[in-house]
Amino acid sequence: MTADHSSVDDDRGCLRVVLAVPFLLMTLIEAYFCRLALTIRPSGPWDDDAYAGITLSCVITLGMAAAVTALWAVPSVRRVVPWWCISPALLMGIVAAVQWINGG
Repeated sequence: MTADHSSVDDDRGCLRVVLAVPFLLMTLIEAYFCRLALTIRPSGPWDDDAYAGITLSCVITLGMAAAVTALWAVPSVRRVVPWWCISPALLMGIVAAVQWINGG
């Protein structure tokens, strides 16, 4: 007996919906902190609190990008979720890294 291919495809569709929830939540959190890192403006070179806020926002953004990538790297997830689904998270991670390197 062979498995019916339509039932396998139905299971993958359901799994995509279930996996979309953590990907979406982590990407939204990452977007918030990436936006925060880009919009905080220090009053001057003495404004250590603003620079600390930018650094913290960049670190959280990079952490979320790493978490999304780690979730996608699991072989069972990678078979179901295409690579382009994590591209927004990776792009925001790159933006945060550039912001952090530039010193805020």
